[in-house]
Amino acid sequence: MSLDTVLTRIDTNMPEALERLKELLRIASISTDPAYKADCDKAADWLVRDLNSMGIAAEKRPTPGHPMVVAHAEGPGPHLLFYGHYDVQPVDPLELWHNDPFDPQVEETEKGPVIRGRGTSDDKGQLMTFLEACRAWIAEEGQLPCRMTFFFEGEEESGSPSLAPFMKANAEELRADLALICDTSLFESRVPGIEIMLRGMLQEEITVTGPRIDLHSGIYGGAAINPVRVLAKIIASLHDDQGRITVPDFYAGVEELPEAVRAQWEALDFDAAAFLGDVGLSHPAGEQDRTALEMIWSRPTCEVNGIKGGYAGAGFKTVLPSKASAKISFRLVGKQDPQAIQANFRKMVRAMLPPDCTAEFTCHGAGVAFNLGKTDARFEKALKALTEEWQVPAAYTGSGGSIPIAGHFRDILGTTPMLIGFSKDDDGLHSPNEKYDVESFHKGARSWARILAALTRD
Repeated sequence: MSLDTVLTRIDTNMPEALERLKELLRIASISTDPAYKADCDKAADWLVRDLNSMGIAAEKRPTPGHPMVVAHAEGPGPHLLFYGHYDVQPVDPLELWHNDPFDPQVEETEKGPVIRGRGTSDDKGQLMTFLEACRAWIAEEGQLPCRMTFFFEGEEESGSPSLAPFMKANAEELRADLALICDTSLFESRVPGIEIMLRGMLQEEITVTGPRIDLHSGIYGGAAINPVRVLAKIIASLHDDQGRITVPDFYAGVEELPEAVRAQWEALDFDAAAFLGDVGLSHPAGEQDRTALEMIWSRPTCEVNGIKGGYAGAGFKTVLPSKASAKISFRLVGKQDPQAIQANFRKMVRAMLPPDCTAEFTCHGAGVAFNLGKTDARFEKALKALTEEWQVPAAYTGSGGSIPIAGHFRDILGTTPMLIGFSKDDDGLHSPNEKYDVESFHKGARSWARILAALTRD
């Protein structure tokens, strides 16, 4: 096994690799919009052909939604699984894109070349980063250094409704020694790492109803209850003056950071002022006894994502609305129970309702947090490989976001997931003009080649 020749192959083939990525990016595989169903199918077919071209036996598998792609390659080492998703977010608002989002181009920027287009960073670029590492291994060695399963889905950006049922139905085929996931980022766009904490999620929509119809505020104002005022009071009560969340028993299951992880995070020298300054802010607004990095990686949150009620159009309308609603999300950590938090939140809201008001609730999703708890020698090997490629110490990190697939691997398959990714903070995931640095694509492929070598050594 010669890692050097594999790395050289990746370097030499980078122009062709970028062209392959462009081909996949041109397919408008927007999973949430039924109008793009054929494009999602086309993207799955493209991946099957690409895997087959490497000598990897791949199939498109049907689901009630968009198809899965499953492939297997034999090899001498342990059994690894790689997960990625080929679907992308919608492109709206289209007028904010500088070019056609499905006509990817390599552009020169002050920070180096980037490839721009929908799905470049999330997740087609990251998926192909791994495939290019595998392509180089097979070209140089005739096979991968391990037994490999490839598992690609087409519904990640629309809630993955088919994912868990498919995994349960095919658990024996998909179960592996370790699951690799490439859908995360470099810390501060420069430090590679392995994410060991992901927050869970509870999404609640509350609608407060007062009078049966909208009322004239001059005739009824003062005498009639205003649902917007009631809702505003409820929202204001969700946090105390120190930024702590006031839902009863909310912090049950929240765990403190292990000291070794805390020390590693402190060594990252995170610049909270710059982090907030980039978006026009200056002061952390969460729990006042926590660092900003703790707030976004290892602490739970309660945030209002949208409010609706009354007249919000141009001009003015003196109306007292019949209804007011808000969308409220809770990011969860540790062993927090989303069902228990949901019950306590709804009980708290109902207790605050004045006479003549009712509340209706709609849950838009709930999932537990993912916390690896402890790592093993495989993770240390991967960290060392990342450090060797990027020439900065790799780190264990957390994430403020949620990636349910990590928990599915653990809970459904009994397989430990390893989350490594190469996107950067300014990639514009889910936004207009999304991009992926050519450096991330190139060094990411080299990183995966190194990791495969490291994981398959005795």
